[in-house]
Amino acid sequence: MKHGARGRFAAARVARLATMSPGNRPHLVPVVFAVVGDTVWTAVDAKPKSTRSLRRLANIEANPRVSLLVDHYEEDWSALWWVRVDGTARLVPVGSAEGAAGVAALVSKYPHYQAEPPPGPVVVITVDGWSSWDAR
Repeated sequence: MKHGARGRFAAARVARLATMSPGNRPHLVPVVFAVVGDTVWTAVDAKPKSTRSLRRLANIEANPRVSLLVDHYEEDWSALWWVRVDGTARLVPVGSAEGAAGVAALVSKYPHYQAEPPPGPVVVITVDGWSSWDAR
């Protein structure tokens, strides 16, 4: 992986989380996240949702393989880049030690969560591959 890709990924404010449905249909949603080493944390937060039974959670339970993508675009195409993480996801409750660690990492990155931490569940992604590209 090119130098700085992990830092770019960790500093990004939003990623796109890709999961697969049991019928092998891709499902892609934007998520906020935090990175600690080779672990990525995201959680179901209190933002309004049409349902609390989220498709991404059901997909992870059926098939834990996921990808996250962050990217940068601007009209100067020499500045384009992307970083993708591939890994295995697990769902953990906020009240568990692992869930609490994930929420702490998210609260540290996102000021909004200081007033209203995510109620969960927490998605723990163990990274097994980093891929990146940049135009430079």
